[in-house]
Amino acid sequence: MGLRRRTYYTILAAGVVIFCIAARPFAKAHLQAVAVLSAVGGQPVPEFARGLTVPVTTEDLSFPATATEQKQVQARLYFPVTKPNAPALVIFHGVHHLGIDEPRLMGFATAIASCGIRVLTPELPDIKDYHVSEYSVRTIGESVKWFAARTGGPVGVMGLSFSGGLALVAATDPLYHPDFKFVLAVGSQDSMARVTDYYRTGSDVRPDGTIEVLPAHEYGPLVLEYEYLEDFIPKRDIEPVRAVLRAHLYEDRTAEADASLGLNDIQKREAVELMDATSSVTRAKIASTIAKHKGELEALSPHGRLESLSMPVYLLHGEADNIIPSAETLWMASELTSDNLKAMLVSPVLSHLDLDGTKPGAIDKWQLVHFFALIMNAAETR
Repeated sequence: MGLRRRTYYTILAAGVVIFCIAARPFAKAHLQAVAVLSAVGGQPVPEFARGLTVPVTTEDLSFPATATEQKQVQARLYFPVTKPNAPALVIFHGVHHLGIDEPRLMGFATAIASCGIRVLTPELPDIKDYHVSEYSVRTIGESVKWFAARTGGPVGVMGLSFSGGLALVAATDPLYHPDFKFVLAVGSQDSMARVTDYYRTGSDVRPDGTIEVLPAHEYGPLVLEYEYLEDFIPKRDIEPVRAVLRAHLYEDRTAEADASLGLNDIQKREAVELMDATSSVTRAKIASTIAKHKGELEALSPHGRLESLSMPVYLLHGEADNIIPSAETLWMASELTSDNLKAMLVSPVLSHLDLDGTKPGAIDKWQLVHFFALIMNAAETR
């Protein structure tokens, strides 16, 4: 998570202290939440919360994953040096080419570990290369199973972006279900088919029948096109055009310019068309792709599975998320039982995974602090 402007969490100090006096059982969790959000926002941890943080060390490791094709999962473990038997949490990265080396993820994992929680961040190779696949569901399940065995019991799980939806899918699998203590999905999908159709229409229906209208960020449609490129252009053009799209998604302008030099005139037009999801041709191809891959998209969707869960679920979404619209979290909330849905927040403080929402108020910021306090408390509960 990143922050483009100065955060306001430190000015909530007085409110946090007052609240903590009134609600002593959650005092520590709220102070931890302030510490985490301050650190993630690039601000010093407030003096009143600093005493709860400890030094953090990291270890790069790998572990066997017998149910996956890769057989070994690469991961990074963050642990508080003074608490070797600290509670455990697994965080799965979103769609980003840096994977577990993405700076926002590293900062977030470090901040949580500094509050006395062991944090594992496994690498999801397909997600890292902008492929949202069923293969990642198995990697998520195997990672949770391994960490639960290593730490002696079920572990908390946090999934960012598409990984949050995939974590919920993994949690419904009887093979992995016992190893999940809870799931937090941040900015995640309920239905992949509905999200991909959002890339075509710029709108997503909510459970109450109202429509969320928000122009989609180009990132979303490009991930879909990159995944199913054979549906959009002739086979002979796939590899050179894919190189351009990959560099564009990786935000490597030099590589994108170099790859573009290798395109012929037809391929150049195809690349330009793919980067314009508003064109009628691209929209028609997106609709065709959704229909063609309906089964695959369902396999990547928590939709229709959530009633089978018997664990706490927490849902967080940015109000102005234009990659996965917040209507998706409302759908997940509507499908979960009241016993399992512990908290849901659609917050103007967030966009997609960044703390850069527009003009959030003090109450909005406090609600986010309280939400993260619930997560910290859940993570520490044995």
